[in-house]
Amino acid sequence: MEIGLDSAMPTYSGGLGVLAGDSLRAAADLGVPMVGVTLLHRKGYFRQKLDSRGNQSESPAIWSPDDLLEPLPARVTVLVEERSIVVRAWRYMVRGITGHVVPVYFLDTAVAPNSAWDQTLTDSLYGGDAYYRLCQEVVLGMGGVAMLRALGHTDIRTFHMNEGHSALLALGLFLEQTGGPMRSLTELAHQAIRQRCVFTTHTPIPAGHDQFPLDLVRRVVGEPMTAVLQGSACCLDGTLNMTYLALYFSRYVNGVAMRHGEISRGMFPEYPVNSITNGVHAVSWTSDSFRQLYDRHLPEWRRDNLYLRYAVSIPLAEVQQTHAESKRQLLAEVERRSGARLDPAALTLGFARRATPYKRPDLLLADLARLRTVVRHAGPLQVLYAGKAHPRDEGGKALIGRVFEAAATLADKVRVVYLEEYDLALAQLLCAGVDVWLNTPQKPHEASGTSGMKAALNGVPSLSILDGWWVEGHVEGVTGWAIDENPAAPSDARREADALYAKLEYVILPLFYRRPDAFAEIMRSAIALNGSFFNAERMMEQYLQNAYSISVPFDKE
Repeated sequence: MEIGLDSAMPTYSGGLGVLAGDSLRAAADLGVPMVGVTLLHRKGYFRQKLDSRGNQSESPAIWSPDDLLEPLPARVTVLVEERSIVVRAWRYMVRGITGHVVPVYFLDTAVAPNSAWDQTLTDSLYGGDAYYRLCQEVVLGMGGVAMLRALGHTDIRTFHMNEGHSALLALGLFLEQTGGPMRSLTELAHQAIRQRCVFTTHTPIPAGHDQFPLDLVRRVVGEPMTAVLQGSACCLDGTLNMTYLALYFSRYVNGVAMRHGEISRGMFPEYPVNSITNGVHAVSWTSDSFRQLYDRHLPEWRRDNLYLRYAVSIPLAEVQQTHAESKRQLLAEVERRSGARLDPAALTLGFARRATPYKRPDLLLADLARLRTVVRHAGPLQVLYAGKAHPRDEGGKALIGRVFEAAATLADKVRVVYLEEYDLALAQLLCAGVDVWLNTPQKPHEASGTSGMKAALNGVPSLSILDGWWVEGHVEGVTGWAIDENPAAPSDARREADALYAKLEYVILPLFYRRPDAFAEIMRSAIALNGSFFNAERMMEQYLQNAYSISVPFDKE
């Protein structure tokens, strides 16, 4: 449903879309014969505006596809409420380090002879009501299959559903196989489709799985297709569950971290759920200054990210100098955006996530008096926040206001700045320029998380709750620090806030100010241990071996 490829193309809302973009970049680097399919989203996700009290307002993120994409002549149609909707495609080329290209097709209904309303179907990412969303998923799933065929992709071996939004592609494959609408799915047809599909689930939160009332499904896709869905173990309690649809039609299913795989097996015990831990595209998320550092010391790192393991040989002074340049660039951008002039010598925490309650951006601010004590005893601290709340997420919006309120209260002791309009460009600066990356999700709601992986590529250690990828990436005092010590213990906000303050006061701040070389050793270890493993190259190779079951004869040279 979303793919993040360029800050000028607001066709993503957060981690799911950025991960999709990084996956395709890694595929291009590795020479994988792959294409991507998504929706055009002419109005993007949204532009965020924050007033002086942190109240968020939204406006459309209008952009021009003509400036960045190539229009293609192919047209296909999908049926919605028994009317034909014409779909066109735009192409974006992701070019890898060897020159291999992975095309990404953006589906678009803003074309004649569609009605005015139908032309808006591919406008807004995660916008509209359930009817709008289901119509979008018809375009993405069924329209995506039809468009691939129209563009000449007739030999696709595996269809990879990235979250349940695209699960209606199973109906598209069913129509191909049967030659027209039928009311029942034979076991032979099911197995034929299943052998061609794999599915990645991304959320351990039940509310994050799309569900649509069957009456709405009948209205949108018709009675024959609804009957097929009802025979597919995906309709429960009068609703179509898109995750169950994807599970039913997939030969391989995975979560996005080891812990998330465990959680998903508990949610879907009738299906074998594997784990492939997420990764980020190393070259894209490494700052210019660190790229130059790696080019000097580890010249093979762009071709083979595992060479980052040898970062242990880079002199600490060079790591410190390189980080100082990344921090300088970040603080200059902070001043340009907000007017806030921060201290380059002060320890800077970064927290940049989608603003929603389970991510708990306010955990650091739970006890402001205690936070003042931490700073008084251990040294200066400044905090950078960023992140959008979904327009309908009132809890997330309230959290932004809470950060603004705390910032005003702490102004004399701790500088807290919330940067609006979080996007790919700002994320690159934040992940590289802060000194410590903070992550405080409520367990077990963090499926994976990738922001800390991006930070690690730039020598920025994490201070995080033991959830998601951090269960695997955490080595205490080596790659960063755990806020809590037991990943199996349920979240307790008061206990975790106390642990967070203690870790800052007695471990991290003293290390940063009194033993800078020891702190730099942790920075270097974060690169060598986490940067070398939690990257999209390793992730894509695991998908090739385990999910796609193919060996690609690529030449990295």
